[in-house]
Amino acid sequence: MDIIPAIDIIDGKCVRLTQGDFNQQKQYGESPLEMAQMFENAGIKRLHLVDLDGARQKKIVNYHVLESIAKHTKLKIDFGGGVQSDNDIKLAFDCGAAQITGGSVAIQKPLLFEKWLQRYGSEKIILGADVRNEKITVSGWQETTEFPVISFIQSYLQRGVKYVICTDVSKDGMLGGTALGLYKQLRTSLLHARIIASGGVSSIQEITDMKNMGLQGVIIGKALYEGKIELAELKPFLV
Repeated sequence: MDIIPAIDIIDGKCVRLTQGDFNQQKQYGESPLEMAQMFENAGIKRLHLVDLDGARQKKIVNYHVLESIAKHTKLKIDFGGGVQSDNDIKLAFDCGAAQITGGSVAIQKPLLFEKWLQRYGSEKIILGADVRNEKITVSGWQETTEFPVISFIQSYLQRGVKYVICTDVSKDGMLGGTALGLYKQLRTSLLHARIIASGGVSSIQEITDMKNMGLQGVIIGKALYEGKIELAELKPFLV
């Protein structure tokens, strides 16, 4: 199972939000690059990098952070937040992203997202499924749609998607435990999806449970920054 730390960016700095609320943000150091290098030095191979400014402005804003991390580490970066146009996705890949995650664009511009799948392939395009009360949210989690998560993901599996990052927004940043029930439901209903869980992960036991569930990966954010999970504890999962 892939262990994937998250770095969320506002104004070029590393932050974490609570339940996706931009009014509840906490900064963790000035340098996202130093954070990424710390993860790499601990044996981490992958990184989930989110441009929160981009998510709100609907275009990539913090591309320089992506470029810096890609240049100075060997981390495999999946990048999301504000990837809403052909220019955005080209910029993300030109700046060193190995994959991009498209969430809002998959709802609001499905034909464009399908074109990306065909152009770049399913190994480079990840479907972002951000969920509140089992309905998809968009625009940096600011809007909840009427799309049920399972049917939304299923529709894109039929169009060639392989990888799905599913974030339970209500759990994210709360350090109160992740949505194991939701991920179990997705794993049962969507047998061919490679599901990456995100949101609220706060213990090694949860990571073990998700590995036993057969999930593709897990994204860990605030639990690492607040010391609920130590990098050293993740080593058995990195083999």
